[in-house]
Amino acid sequence: MLKEFKNFIMTGNVIDFAVAVIMAGAIGLVINGFVNDIVMPVVGEFAGGIDFANLKYVLTAAQGTAGEAGFIAENAIRYGAWINTIVNLIIVGFVMFLLVKAYNKTKKPAEPAAPAGPSQEDLLAEIRDLLKKQ
Repeated sequence: MLKEFKNFIMTGNVIDFAVAVIMAGAIGLVINGFVNDIVMPVVGEFAGGIDFANLKYVLTAAQGTAGEAGFIAENAIRYGAWINTIVNLIIVGFVMFLLVKAYNKTKKPAEPAAPAGPSQEDLLAEIRDLLKKQ
């Protein structure tokens, strides 16, 4: 059983999958940084200087001072963070589209199909004609 597990782990598919998961995590961090630090400030500027990350609807305001007894944290719907996430999703989708498109260009074109031979009807007609000649 241990040998089978070792063979399973050492196959290319599992290694490729592990590398893909690690790369996806790293790319996710890069894209989050790109969205939060570059794209959203530009979008906010065009939207009238709004910082989307701070947009929220407060349900219950904070009470007291953080770290003191009896402190109650703010309860809010952070829809600005959700807008950032939507923009992030669109950018990730676009990047994935570009990657798949580039990958498909590197693939060899499919070989043209072999020319089709005579149809079954043509072969049967030919056999019939040969039998008539006999």
